[in-house]
Order: sequence, then structure tokens, then C-alpha cells
Amino acid sequence: MGRMKRKTFRPLQLGAERVVGLFVNKWVVKIIHALARADRRHGELRRMLAPVSQKVLTRTLRDLENSGMVRRDIAALKPLNVRYSLTPLGQTFVRPLNELCGWAAAHEKALNAVWNRRRVMRANRPRASEQSFPQHAAKRGHPNDPQKNLPY
Repeated sequence: MGRMKRKTFRPLQLGAERVVGLFVNKWVVKIIHALARADRRHGELRRMLAPVSQKVLTRTLRDLENSGMVRRDIAALKPLNVRYSLTPLGQTFVRPLNELCGWAAAHEKALNAVWNRRRVMRANRPRASEQSFPQHAAKRGHPNDPQKNLPY
């Protein structure tokens, strides 16, 4: 019989973990900044956030709506008029978000230095195809043995 997968217990995320979870998507900050200035329609947001795809924007807006940060208002007009705005909870998030963005701007040189150093390290890391021959395959006669065709 096959083994049953055990469900792992995950306690409810608390405060800071929930906030950090919001930032997993790079568009969240831009959407909140756009909605902090005024209510927006989906098309307006998409134009403001130019390279964002419709799918990603819709998913991010739904996530923000589910987290209580954004409200989606539908006017029963034809064609439908859907507007997004910050909820009172979302509005309280604008000031700390601005402070965080200000901190990032003030430390931009240091942050860029760290990111560039990491980028160089990743670029210099050997790729899987360039790595040395695996030790477990070094037995003579192994199909992947680079020395298998040697005459000695």
C-alpha cells in the first residue's frame, strides 16, 4: 500500500508574517501607492503599471481584496463599472509603506552593493553541466565515466 501524505500543521500567521506575505508579489507596493492617490478602474491600474499582465494584476488585486486591504466596488451599469479603492485598513498601511520605501531609497547604494555582489556570485557559480564529474559515477565501467574509453 502507498504511504499516505501527512498534513503538516501550520499555525496561523501572525502580524509581521502576514505583512511580509503581502510583499511576496512585487506589484503590491505599486498598486497600494496607486490606490492611495485615488480610486482606480482595472484598466487605469494596468496602464499605470505598464508591464504588468492582466492575469497578474487581477490575481494581485484579489489577494489584496481577500486580505482586507482593497475594496472592489461594482456599479450596476452597462458596461460594468468596477473600481478599486483602499479599505480603511489599507489606508492605514500607506504611511508605514511610505516609510519603508523612504528607508529603501535612503539605503539604495548599500542595497545595490549587496544585490550586485550576490548577482556576481551567482554568475560565477559553476552550472550543473560545468560541474566536476560526480564521485558516485567514478567507478570504472559506469556509463557516465569519462575515462571508460581509456585503454588502461
